[in-house]
Amino acid sequence: MRAMTQDDVDVVLAIEQAVQRFPWTRGNFADALNSGYLCRVDETESGGIRGYAILMPAAGEAELLNIGVAAAQQRKGLGRAMLAEMVETARAKQLRRVFLEVRSSNIAAIALYRSAGYSEIGVRRGYYQGANGSEDAITMACELMGESNG
Repeated sequence: MRAMTQDDVDVVLAIEQAVQRFPWTRGNFADALNSGYLCRVDETESGGIRGYAILMPAAGEAELLNIGVAAAQQRKGLGRAMLAEMVETARAKQLRRVFLEVRSSNIAAIALYRSAGYSEIGVRRGYYQGANGSEDAITMACELMGESNG
């Protein structure tokens, strides 16, 4: 993976709009880049973007804000690999844990996160807006460093 640039936003936005029911906007991606979040893209050898991930570090922790894989590249392990790389990026920055929120209906993503070492730590009722009202978010965390005994 490499750092995302403003030049990548059109392609990333197209993937986002194709794979998410309630996609981020161009402004969301621009804001993440301008805020200095850890924005990465997965690129093929020929230069095509297959996926992206955005990690927001804050106060010794990080939140995975968004991750997406182009539809044609799904179910091939790319999402798992990108998730692992973002965790390693957080670990290299000596962050203690990575949080994320996932729609309670997104069974495939929940299974991926669990298998990658994330555990459920809470529920945010009505967090996501949906076509028929709101939907709960499951909050998950992956511990990157052992708990201190202090």
